[in-house]
Amino acid sequence: MVENLEKMLAKGRDDAMLRFGLGSAYFNDGKFSLAATHLEVCIAQDDSYSAAYKLLGKAYLKQGEPGKAISTFEVGMPIAEGQGDKQSRKEMQVFLGKAHKEMDNRQIDL
Repeated sequence: MVENLEKMLAKGRDDAMLRFGLGSAYFNDGKFSLAATHLEVCIAQDDSYSAAYKLLGKAYLKQGEPGKAISTFEVGMPIAEGQGDKQSRKEMQVFLGKAHKEMDNRQIDL
């Protein structure tokens, strides 16, 4: 799947949906840095793509970057709510709590 999406990108097709697909595919493959890169571009192309915020925040968490995850979820939750995407908002709220816990644990370790 990733190969086909990358081919589409290489041929000049570049839109938020393609970038989300690439981000999702890389996330599922455990390539969180690549996932984050494509999801960041997705949001730059369409800043109302609530699912992209959720997945980007999760990618940041997987990379051990809870601060970036917190910022992403805090921006994404009102966007999801404004679109009536209650499920994404609830999921981001849960992951926001996990990100805060991870930040707290890091501060304790210092």
